[in-house]
Amino acid sequence: MIVASRTRAVGGRLPVVLLVPALIGLAFLVLPVAGLLIRTPWSSLPARLTAPGVLDALRLSLVSATLATLLCVLFGVPLAWLLARTSVPGRRLIQALVTVPLVLPPVVGGVALLLVFGRRGVLGGWLDSTFGITLPFTTTGVVLAEAFVAMPFLVISVAGALRGADARFEEAAATLGAGRWTAFRRVTLPLVAPGIAAGAVLCWARALGEFGATITFAGNFPGRTQTMPLAVYLAMETDPEAAIVLSLVLLVVSVAILATLRERWTMTS
Repeated sequence: MIVASRTRAVGGRLPVVLLVPALIGLAFLVLPVAGLLIRTPWSSLPARLTAPGVLDALRLSLVSATLATLLCVLFGVPLAWLLARTSVPGRRLIQALVTVPLVLPPVVGGVALLLVFGRRGVLGGWLDSTFGITLPFTTTGVVLAEAFVAMPFLVISVAGALRGADARFEEAAATLGAGRWTAFRRVTLPLVAPGIAAGAVLCWARALGEFGATITFAGNFPGRTQTMPLAVYLAMETDPEAAIVLSLVLLVVSVAILATLRERWTMTS
């Protein structure tokens, strides 16, 4: 009895050597957000929010991040299945290539996209001459740049969910006569749906905050390619208070969407 109570006391006590750095880490993450809230010009907030360009940038950010997430789900889920459930040659190399955008500087990612999809790029020249499709410095270019940097978040999340799912359910479906596509659609997808939702949330949040690849590949044209991060960057040079307001909007939208989706799908998994 005495030993058990002592064990509980020791277990519930946080070692100072861990508590202090943990609090410093928490402060490091929270203080910049607090600083943003403290310095926000609340009195002029409504006027600045309705200023020309703000709503356009917010609309473009939300639409492009959503389209980029849909692209990532469409192509990323099959890619995650390929990595998690098959033994294709060079799988380790493919896994490494999938994670490259995570460590690649976003500006370099934008340059790489230009070299492929630019008018003189590997595919861009053919698309332009054959179909008249130009991707750089367009809204479509914004979506592609955001999808490029965000897709690894979805693939890693879904691949982890697939590895954790019991493959015997799919084998049972196969023994009952279900084809691979039917087993994937009727068994695998429902099993990993929480993982797909979690990956999509992370993907959307990363796409919403994308800056480097977007400005390099799509440029900074108001109403066409200027997303909220780009508008914040531009405002910092001319009107810092406007930049604070734009940052606050981005923060509120990101936290609200993440909290809602994670509460509904991720935390229940």
